[in-house]
Amino acid sequence: MAMEIERKFLVINDDWKKENPSGCLYRQGYFPTDSPDSSPVIRIRTSDDKGWITIKKRKGSLARWEYEYEILLCDAAEMMDELCRKPLIEKMRYKIFYEAKTWEIDVFSGENQGLVVAEIELQDEGDVFSKPPWLGEEITHDPRYLNVNLAAHPFCRW
Repeated sequence: MAMEIERKFLVINDDWKKENPSGCLYRQGYFPTDSPDSSPVIRIRTSDDKGWITIKKRKGSLARWEYEYEILLCDAAEMMDELCRKPLIEKMRYKIFYEAKTWEIDVFSGENQGLVVAEIELQDEGDVFSKPPWLGEEITHDPRYLNVNLAAHPFCRW
């Protein structure tokens, strides 16, 4: 069974860029749902020349069931255009290594321009990790920052 445990934080400055990371463009869309807090969320994502369909559902305070499968890029693009809620999520994702942990930095564009979020995936909810100096407030439990909610209520409209 696939399980995802992650914590999310706002990024407060550009010091993470000192590592000169290379980024990867992500586009993603979400199938409409009545309640992303209680219903499974279905996401379509493209990056480079690949597409994925992902199904997620919250299991606890940090954990979510996550099932992800690669699909044809043309199918993913068509599903985002024809079936997903608009606006789509657009972001550049950068990977930063800090004290033996991998951080993913998402720099949003489009209707979520100005939002920069860092997340770390954990093996266990109790995992201990050092926080890089460019981290700000933890937003793990703030539903506004879930990508599915950013698609429904973009950052530019807050």
